[in-house]
Amino acid sequence: MKNRNKIKELLKKEAKAVEAIAEKLDENIDRALELILNCKGKIVVTGMGKTGIIGRKISATFASTGTPSIFLHPAEAIHGDLGMVDDNDVVMMISNSGNTTELIDIFPYFKGKNIPVICLTGNSQSTLGKLSDAVINIGVPKEFEPLGLVPMASTTTALAMGNALATIVLQEKKFCHDDFALLHPGGTIGKCLLLAVRDVMHQGEENPIISENATLKEAILEMTSKGLGCVSIINEKGLLTGIITDGDLRRIFQHYENPFHEKVHLLMTKDPKAIKPDTSGIEALEVMETYSITMIPVVDDDHKPIAMLHMHDLIRAGIVPEN
Repeated sequence: MKNRNKIKELLKKEAKAVEAIAEKLDENIDRALELILNCKGKIVVTGMGKTGIIGRKISATFASTGTPSIFLHPAEAIHGDLGMVDDNDVVMMISNSGNTTELIDIFPYFKGKNIPVICLTGNSQSTLGKLSDAVINIGVPKEFEPLGLVPMASTTTALAMGNALATIVLQEKKFCHDDFALLHPGGTIGKCLLLAVRDVMHQGEENPIISENATLKEAILEMTSKGLGCVSIINEKGLLTGIITDGDLRRIFQHYENPFHEKVHLLMTKDPKAIKPDTSGIEALEVMETYSITMIPVVDDDHKPIAMLHMHDLIRAGIVPEN
């Protein structure tokens, strides 16, 4: 309990530090956003040590939300990596002290090429603070740091400010779900946004379909042969009129002593939910969860069943984490 209370107190101090920098915002934040939004190249983020690690994350956030960005290690920059920076870029330096030697050493290169520099610092009157085109104060009172030596709350404020800048930029650029999906095709989020029902549905010979004039016995044989635990029921025009699932069978056998020769149109669930093949995987999942179903017919524009989708297909595709 004692350590738990200590953790709570430290987290409150970190939150207080973020709130404090929000109160310090001035016209420099507007200038920084203007530089980023008007950048014709990329955002080059740089910083040393723990701050550099935060800089890598900020750069990655910009890049993943539609703003080209790289991280430039200042110690490597003076040994050739400055060649990664183009004239159309904007540089973002992160330094709590504002006097980081490695950053000061590469600053003349940017000034000489008229490359704008945004500085996130805890000391606006520092060397970097005075030289930069936009200076954002992320300063943290010393008492927020447990020892006054280890960068903790200061890295929290730097990350929070970087996230805030990236968020405003993606909003201004109207970065949307589809854009995000295109940049994240390999992740679960990207799969949720990109994958469509047509990519995982069972069609052709795999699609269980039977006429509404067929018997329950024939329906069970069709369900068994296709192995999906359900069958779509169609009328004489080929339109979807019903469905029978494993769950329906259990209910049927509770009410009928020998239903095998009954016509399925008398036993089926009428007018079942259905989706189109272009429906996204995440939308299909929402429908299935809303109506507590694990199987759903896929229909064309004429409402003819062309495939069947099982929730397990979405699980295997990475849309739903398997428990």
